[in-house]
Amino acid sequence: MFAAERRQLILEMVRANGAVSLRELARVVQTSEVTVRRDVRALEAEGLLDRRHGGAVLPGGFTRESGFPQKSHLATAEKTAIADLAAGLVEEGEAIVVGAGTTTQELARRLARVPGLTVVTNSLLVAQALAHANRVEVVMTGGTLRGSNYALVGSGAEQSLQGLRVSRAFLSGSGLTAERGLSTSNMLSASVDRALVQAAAEVVVLADHTKLGTDTMFQTVPTDVITRLVTDEPPQHDDRAATELQALADQGVQIAVAGPGAAGSGADGVPSGRQPRRDMPLPGQRRTHPGGPGAGGLRSAGALADQQSGPAERERARVADLRRR
Repeated sequence: MFAAERRQLILEMVRANGAVSLRELARVVQTSEVTVRRDVRALEAEGLLDRRHGGAVLPGGFTRESGFPQKSHLATAEKTAIADLAAGLVEEGEAIVVGAGTTTQELARRLARVPGLTVVTNSLLVAQALAHANRVEVVMTGGTLRGSNYALVGSGAEQSLQGLRVSRAFLSGSGLTAERGLSTSNMLSASVDRALVQAAAEVVVLADHTKLGTDTMFQTVPTDVITRLVTDEPPQHDDRAATELQALADQGVQIAVAGPGAAGSGADGVPSGRQPRRDMPLPGQRRTHPGGPGAGGLRSAGALADQQSGPAERERARVADLRRR
C-alpha cells in the first residue's frame, strides 16, 4: 500500500470512529506502528487530525462519541485484559453498579459466575451479558433508550437511582485526564453516570490507554472522586500516557495496569481463581527512575529489589555469603 493510500485509510478510520489507537491503525493498514505514527504526524501537519496518547482523534480538541458498532471493534485485546483485571475486584454477595460501554460489557461477561452478586445498570448490553446468570440479580434503571450505546438515560434513569447505595461503581467514558477526570461526549450519558457515582462508596474507572489524556465535553467523575483506574499498559514509546498515569497517581488514584497474562481465564472467559488484582508499576519514566517520586504505593519493595538486582549482582551476593561462612 502506498503512503497516500495508507493515510487516506487512516483518515477515514478516524472520521468514522472519532478516535483510533496506533495499534489498531497499524493492524488495519498492515504496517508497523512506527510507519503509522509517521503518517499520523503528516496528517496532523495538514490539520486533518490530532495526535493523542497512542492514537489519533478528530481535530478540534474534543472528540465526538463513536457509535457502538465502531467502539466494539476498537482496542478489543486491551478491553479484555482490563475486564479480566477488574473482575477480580468484585466479591461474592456484593452489590455494584455498572455503567454503559463496551469495556463494562466485557466486565459483565466475567461477572456471570459471581455468587450472590447484585448488579444495577442502565446498560442493555450489560444486562444482556448477565441475563442467563442464575446466581446474579440484575436491576435495571428506568429511562429513555439511547440507541447509539444501548443505554437508558434521562430523568427516569436518574430518579430510579435515588436512595440507592452499593459498594462500587464501574464506569467507562470517552476520555480521562488528571485535570478533569472522566468525561464523555453526551450530556444525557454524563448525567446518568454522575447519578451512578453518587450511589457508590467507591468508583472504579475502566479506560484503555487511548483514552488517557483525551478530554471530551461533559465531565462525569472528577479525579478526586475516582478510587481506582484499571487500564492497559501503554506502548513503550508513549511517554505522554505514562505521564498522565503518574499525574493521576499523584492525585491519589490507585492504578491497576493489565498486561498480557495479567489474569488467567478459562475456556468460557471467566477469570480462573478470581484473584487477578494487582497494582503494577507505571510504564515510561518510572522504569528509568525506580526510586523516583511517586513510585511508592504502586510498586512492592520486592519488585523494586528484583528490578535493581540482575543475575550478576545476585551471584556476587551468593559468593560473598559463602565466603562469610
